[in-house]
Amino acid sequence: MKAIVAVDKKWGIGKNNDLLFSLREDMKFFREKTSGKVVCMGYNTLLSFPGSKPLKNRTNIVLAPKGVERDDCTIVYTLEELSSELKKYNADEVFVIGGAMFYKTMVPYCSEVFVTKVDADGEATVFYPNLDELSNYEMVYSSEPIKDGDYEIRFTTYKNNNVLPF
Repeated sequence: MKAIVAVDKKWGIGKNNDLLFSLREDMKFFREKTSGKVVCMGYNTLLSFPGSKPLKNRTNIVLAPKGVERDDCTIVYTLEELSSELKKYNADEVFVIGGAMFYKTMVPYCSEVFVTKVDADGEATVFYPNLDELSNYEMVYSSEPIKDGDYEIRFTTYKNNNVLPF
């Protein structure tokens, strides 16, 4: 299982249940990495999408509160149910895509995290765990800086050297 996220200088990822930045190159990267794959997320992340609809061309698995029912994606209510559902797929095809609490819960189980680093302070209210401070994670790739609209970004890859079984 992998994760994919865009963070600001302080590892901020969002505010008001929305992304901090609108980045064309990052969205293109996200689509390339996740199209045809499995994306798993918390319920608020699903609600933050246009029309609260699941992402196209992907299997959407959502950890939701009891009582939520949807026909357009797979809903699970517990981490145990999520684990059972994810076992149906190749772990390399599964991406954790948010939100903050879901990321925090799932980081120990991810073998890789694709982090788009934005050289700006987005005044975030929710944050991703700072992988530079986690002893089991190491940055194994960093692109050259890329101009994306008004921002400078870098695509980085972190490897988890102690992946926990999920």
